[in-house]
Amino acid sequence: MARLLFLGKLADLAGGAEREVAAGPLDQVLAALEPDLALALLDERVRTALNGELVGERALVLGEDDELAFLPPVSGG
Repeated sequence: MARLLFLGKLADLAGGAEREVAAGPLDQVLAALEPDLALALLDERVRTALNGELVGERALVLGEDDELAFLPPVSGG
């Protein structure tokens, strides 16, 4: 299993801060999620971090025990 972490408003949309999913290609992992959550995660402003390292690649394959965090855009002033 792999783990998805949702930060900020994405955690609200996901119904929690983390979720265990079957390891595999990210597109298949996202396809198994609720459509509104998957769409939000694909937003170009959402950054991803694989095992603590920021990654720009969306064609990822999650391995066993991998952790993928989704970081929403933040606003401030």
